[in-house]
Amino acid sequence: MTAMKHTRKKWGWAFYDFGNSAFSTIVMAGFFPVFFKEYWNAGLDVTESTFRLGMANSLASLLIVLMAPVLGAIADSLNRRKAMLFCFAFLGILMTAGLYLVGQGNWFAAAILYVLAMIGFSGSNVFYDSLLPFVSGPDDVDQTSALGFSLGYLGGGLLLAFNVLMSLYPGWFGFADTTTVVRVSFLIVALWWLVFSLPLMWLVEEPAGSAAARPDKILREGFVRIWRTLHEVRALRNVWLFLVAYWLYIDGVDTFIRMAVDYGLSLGFSHNTLIMALLITQFTGFPAALAFGWLGSKFGPKVGILLGLSVYVAVTLWASVMNSALEFYVLAFAIGLAQGGVQALSRSLYARMIPPGRTAEFFGFYNMLGKFAAIIGPVMVGWVGVVTGNPRFGILSLLVLFLLGAALLMRVDLSSHRTGGSASGL
Repeated sequence: MTAMKHTRKKWGWAFYDFGNSAFSTIVMAGFFPVFFKEYWNAGLDVTESTFRLGMANSLASLLIVLMAPVLGAIADSLNRRKAMLFCFAFLGILMTAGLYLVGQGNWFAAAILYVLAMIGFSGSNVFYDSLLPFVSGPDDVDQTSALGFSLGYLGGGLLLAFNVLMSLYPGWFGFADTTTVVRVSFLIVALWWLVFSLPLMWLVEEPAGSAAARPDKILREGFVRIWRTLHEVRALRNVWLFLVAYWLYIDGVDTFIRMAVDYGLSLGFSHNTLIMALLITQFTGFPAALAFGWLGSKFGPKVGILLGLSVYVAVTLWASVMNSALEFYVLAFAIGLAQGGVQALSRSLYARMIPPGRTAEFFGFYNMLGKFAAIIGPVMVGWVGVVTGNPRFGILSLLVLFLLGAALLMRVDLSSHRTGGSASGL
């Protein structure tokens, strides 16, 4: 493979993150939760609307947890990772665009479309991650993984900034009110996601698949492979140890992502403060993820992850005592420094450890744990906050996840695993 072709494949793969991160940033974290409460559940008690949103998120996560490993095994058996990626991506794109059509008060339709969009987004990420060994060489798997996350932060941040500007000044863009702007934003996210999926479609290659098989045989093969993978993961001590460590510390990371806005509101910060903090995290995450990729290539991904987790320990301690909006902004900056690095290097470290030729299957497990993440953390934060009567103690409880995850990660031995993420040996 020529250097130019390798570079095109790497950037084509990474630009998918630039596109689909608009969904996680603007729809999942930004506009949908607020719009769901204030427009599609207008006039309803806030606790009831929160319950409905929580059920929608849980349902989507549960379906992905059940589907991802089997789908990954099927994709590996046929070498159809890219095709599966685009099937799920187009589902997510269409459902996101469909949110524009949902009228006020129709919360059930909004919830169904959101669940399907989440399935499309999360399902496509299973196969996106599994393509990493095909676009990275032995010496650049950490930097390639970090490139994807960094472009994701940049893409999500740029489009979020544009949509926030639209919502603040709708008349500048020819819209009558903010409600129309938010609805149109769902269309813009879908278009953005579609356009920046095209480089991966055109530039990324994988080995040719096997001859077409009957659907029942393909499905049976998927279940056989996933059963075998369950036994292999348990036998591969370091892979198993890493996955348990990852499950713990990524739960803490995802809890910060999902609970930061709620925590800020509990401390009395305004909506504008929270949106500004989200923008700070996005634009900080762009260069920070690249820096962590370089750090991982120089000193190893485990060192980089442990450094990121040490930042999260400091952030957790700080968050439990902060009082001002300025401190919240600095906190967002610190999270942006560590978040993308921990995510990117975890992915590249795992890519080094898994058996060649079965990337989608093993990344199905990896993403399944990612979906299970943010289950323990939010419950723990909420329960400790209720018991103590203080949300600060709730956020402080996340130290358990970061410290236990770091302790297990330190016991992972990478010396017996291949040092690169290239697919050339597949």
